[in-house]
Amino acid sequence: MARRKKGLKINGWINLHKPVGVTSTRAVGKIRRALNAQKVGHGGTLDPLASGVLPIALGEATKTVNFIQDAFKTYEFEVTWGEQRSTDDAEGEVIHSSDKRPSEEEITAILPRFMGEIVQTPPQFSAIKINGERAYDIARDGEQVEIKSRKVYIESFSILPQAGRPATARQNKTSFRITCGKGTYIRSLARDMGEILGCYGYISSLKRTKVGPLELKNAISLDIFQKMIDNPSQDEDTRSVVLPLQTVLDDIPALALKDQEASSVKNGNHISFLSKPDLNRLEALGIDWKSDEITTALATYDGNALAMVEIEGAQIHPVRVFNM
Repeated sequence: MARRKKGLKINGWINLHKPVGVTSTRAVGKIRRALNAQKVGHGGTLDPLASGVLPIALGEATKTVNFIQDAFKTYEFEVTWGEQRSTDDAEGEVIHSSDKRPSEEEITAILPRFMGEIVQTPPQFSAIKINGERAYDIARDGEQVEIKSRKVYIESFSILPQAGRPATARQNKTSFRITCGKGTYIRSLARDMGEILGCYGYISSLKRTKVGPLELKNAISLDIFQKMIDNPSQDEDTRSVVLPLQTVLDDIPALALKDQEASSVKNGNHISFLSKPDLNRLEALGIDWKSDEITTALATYDGNALAMVEIEGAQIHPVRVFNM
């Protein structure tokens, strides 16, 4: 007999506002404890010195983590000029310094070099694996490793207004907003901009304001979950903090299935659309069933997420079935 998993079966997403000084792993652990959830994971690590949106997947939502990891992310961050640090953020040791400070015009002039598809090298202190070891573990041992460069995509990159900050502070620090694709290291951007400008630079603050459809303005404080832990006798309605599984799938087609179709897909079987009304259902979702392309879609039943499916022609194949 299979061992019953401990905890409650909760399915969905939490849009968490991770505070500075807390690791992503610790945040996940606190939520697991507060909700007594069977299965919890996150959709993209935030460094301890960073704050902002940390998507937390519960239960069957962990099967959709790749969709949130692939989503565009928006950050607001501050670069301090004049120093390069070992970690490329405020936590590291100073390894280079300069008296030069860039003007806003000089900074603006180099931003196009960081737009679109670019090549960047992740920081020495990163989670990249080198021969099975994390780069940050190797770096902490005082070793320098060669980390391969990678292509990343920057959708937008701009300087934030500096109003209210003294002129001397404006010379030493610059604030930015960026929207970027998967795998982009903001710390690497600060390092590379500093090198191009000839003054060095590192990240002195970093805030993630958006991940896919999840925005910071709607995020939930970690303090709420600490209160649940401190007052376990008070029943909390998880519906107030847990978003539906399909929340992170808002940019893919959602195919509503009928009774018999849903039953087949739930059992892992493919279904075929043969009648004109059924084919019209695909066309209404913008799916060209006559093409050779395979479309990923969310199959729903009675308004609830049922499975991730691939639509090839008029064939619908279940890829991941949700046990809701």
